[in-house]
Amino acid sequence: MILNYSSLDWKLIGAALGLSLIGVMLIMSAQHHADSIYKQEYYLRQLLWLAFALIAFATVVHLPLKLFDFSAYLLYGLAIVLLLLVLVVGTPRMGAYRWFSFGPINFSPSDFAKIAVLCAVARFLAYTKLPVVNIRRLAISAPIVLLPAMLILKQPDLGTSLVFFVMLFALWFWSGLSPTYLILILSPMVSLITASHWLAWSIYIGVLLAFLFYLRLGMLFGIYTVVANLAFGAITPFLWGRLADYQKLRILTFLDPGRDPRGAGYQIIQSKIAIGSGGIFGKGLFHGSQTRLDFLPERHTDFIFSVLGEEFGLIGAMVVLFLFAVIFYRAVRIAARCRSRFASLIVMGAASIIMFQFLVNIGMTLGFMPVTGLPLPFVSYGGTSMVLFWSLIGLIVSADYRWQDY
Repeated sequence: MILNYSSLDWKLIGAALGLSLIGVMLIMSAQHHADSIYKQEYYLRQLLWLAFALIAFATVVHLPLKLFDFSAYLLYGLAIVLLLLVLVVGTPRMGAYRWFSFGPINFSPSDFAKIAVLCAVARFLAYTKLPVVNIRRLAISAPIVLLPAMLILKQPDLGTSLVFFVMLFALWFWSGLSPTYLILILSPMVSLITASHWLAWSIYIGVLLAFLFYLRLGMLFGIYTVVANLAFGAITPFLWGRLADYQKLRILTFLDPGRDPRGAGYQIIQSKIAIGSGGIFGKGLFHGSQTRLDFLPERHTDFIFSVLGEEFGLIGAMVVLFLFAVIFYRAVRIAARCRSRFASLIVMGAASIIMFQFLVNIGMTLGFMPVTGLPLPFVSYGGTSMVLFWSLIGLIVSADYRWQDY
């Protein structure tokens, strides 16, 4: 199909490209003083991955969204197979089975699964005849997300598994489910947290019962909510025991980074120092002391925003925040005007993936969220993640270009 390139959303494309190029520059600076040529050339490999990502973007834009609609469940099945295979024949790194290695190229099936699951859930919600507020509708769509999320959690990768649930809630909301129901569906997670102390949990359950009585949403939904909250509260000790030691340490360190300043809390403390020392205008490219002296760990991936804050200060951080705001604003506008329900849901789901990882990564570097390992979209070093995010941009741009299609 021949596209009218002038009709593409160049503001959205430009924002994503700007973030990608900023990422290449930050990776170059982060590894400029590294002790090996291989690390110093990370930015060159990121440029190569950006080229592949732009090819993937162009391919997705040229494909009609109906193709993703028709093949949604096929893509989903392929994603499940890959997630199962990586647990068996994947290349282990630091005890995690998340990648297939093909020589110098590493492929993460969880990134492909994000697109596949997005298409599958969007297709179900777009064509189901079940009412919006219906237990069966929720009970069918939730397992579509739950299965791949559990397989990814098995790798283990808690941060990535959470992306799938955020995407599901975004699609539920965009398909018409009231925020009140979304809050109640999420309430078992609050029960899971408050159950760490019997008094806090008792108060929470009392407030929940009063809230349900006031809303009068229906007996079936009320019973589900109460039973789910009690069940999640009861299994809190079991779930805590099932967490890996490093996951427990991340949660405890998030609550109190000073408890282990030279160990688990080191990353967060150094990240805050780097961002705070940047001030308004930053120290300049290649002049970040935390970065240059190797105090900042994982500075080209998880903590790339810390490099930005140190070297370009508040001004640089605001530029990146503005570019992400442009992407989200344009995506919501596109989702609102698409005539196809499937296309609209695809756009909102893609935007939710990008924005959740953006919020979690920046919150992690500022100490507002636990360290999860989620990269900053378009900016952090990583090949498959770069291809993923540009593919998501391709889906959004394609939906915008064909917004009148049903």
